[in-house]
Amino acid sequence: MGLLASIVSADTTSASDGGVIARADTSQCAVDAIWPPGPGNAIVPQAVQQDLEVILSQIDPNRVEAIITKLVSFGTRHTLSSQTDPVRGIGAARDWIASQMRGFAAAARKGTNVSVTVPSYIQQPTGSILFAVNISNIITTIQGTDEPNRVYIITGHYDSRVTSIDNFTDDAPGADDDASGVAVAMELARIMATRPPPRATIMLGAVAGEEQGLFGSTFFAQQMKDAGMDVQGMFTNDIVGSPKGDDGFIDPNSIRLFAQGIPSTETAAQISQRVSVGGENDSPARQLARHTHDVASNAATGMSVRVVYRADRFLRGGDHEPFLDQGFPAARFTEPHENFAHQHQDVRVASNGEQFGDLIEFCDFDFITRVAKVNGAAIWSLAQAPGTPTNVQLDTSVLTNNSTLSWDLDPSPAVAGYEIVWRPTEEPFWTNVIPVGLVTKATVLISKDNAIMAVRAVGKNGYRSPATFPLPD
Repeated sequence: MGLLASIVSADTTSASDGGVIARADTSQCAVDAIWPPGPGNAIVPQAVQQDLEVILSQIDPNRVEAIITKLVSFGTRHTLSSQTDPVRGIGAARDWIASQMRGFAAAARKGTNVSVTVPSYIQQPTGSILFAVNISNIITTIQGTDEPNRVYIITGHYDSRVTSIDNFTDDAPGADDDASGVAVAMELARIMATRPPPRATIMLGAVAGEEQGLFGSTFFAQQMKDAGMDVQGMFTNDIVGSPKGDDGFIDPNSIRLFAQGIPSTETAAQISQRVSVGGENDSPARQLARHTHDVASNAATGMSVRVVYRADRFLRGGDHEPFLDQGFPAARFTEPHENFAHQHQDVRVASNGEQFGDLIEFCDFDFITRVAKVNGAAIWSLAQAPGTPTNVQLDTSVLTNNSTLSWDLDPSPAVAGYEIVWRPTEEPFWTNVIPVGLVTKATVLISKDNAIMAVRAVGKNGYRSPATFPLPD
């Protein structure tokens, strides 16, 4: 039986019968009510719900501009610049960001638990860290009501640089790289603090030491790992300030999202297994990116998320990488066409009249606002949805043209059921969806040889999780 064959059966036996665990509540995924014939329905993007629509409507380009203007006013935010000068250097920028974040927390809606921390450590000299220096992150945490240990993170980095990585005295405006990303995180913190709390925890932060080697984000990722936090999604926004490339082309309605393939934490044996079943394009990071494309490419954001299937750009790196190294799904947002004359450059005018430097005049605040909307749609949809399904397996014990998938049942009463999503192997995004109910096992009449399949959870509130790719059991 081929790819477009009919679907199936699902195991709904109870635990007392010695079978697969299931619950009686199948109100939104009733097997007899919504199973379609054939290979399921064509996937349609998740609708923008009213709670999310309200958040996105409040993102303000004037506030985005004000944040970037203030950050640029500190002259330089180089990691090695002054920590104590009240008006110039990274210390002044840190203190201002923390003050703003604390103001957002103080104005939080009653019942929404918002806290601000400034975790710090002393980085000893190494590489471009010329002397021992304080590395401080500013983190705003909006605690989840149902699953506070399940976490989603957005960051930008607030340090800046010029041409020489060792020059910590000259002006380094860092408007695009990366005051733009910090503005995204801060504006979302301001708005989400005023809303009813999400089901899972949201963390919005500004990290330091990115330009010298991802020091702040490495510290942050290690803290999350050490605390046993279940980080199911992390986004860095780095260079998200302009839709105009160095060739003059303007692409105002798209944003790139870089997503790693084979996870950096997998062993040689795990990589071999993934390659053997054709799962190179279905890592947790790429499922996170597919989910973001689904929930954030729409009229509410005014943007199209362009998923790029690699961890980052050539010769570059970003603050998502330490999270990937800890085994957390993470991805990087970056503007669609970069202008390298406006990154990592001394502020100057060349002999041909070209202006160099990361100046605020090159930022497009309406574009950054739309980027913030993409981030808001992504993180709110994740935090309101059930967690990503776990222990998803594909039965390969017998030769058959059917495909049997199994997974662990999420104990949360907010889960309505599960869906199997699939696509032809050559397609980049999911094309079809098969609702299978509140079960832990289902058999679909689709050949696993011809398709890529995965399982996602559906909440009673209509939000859906990222999908999980099954490995052979």
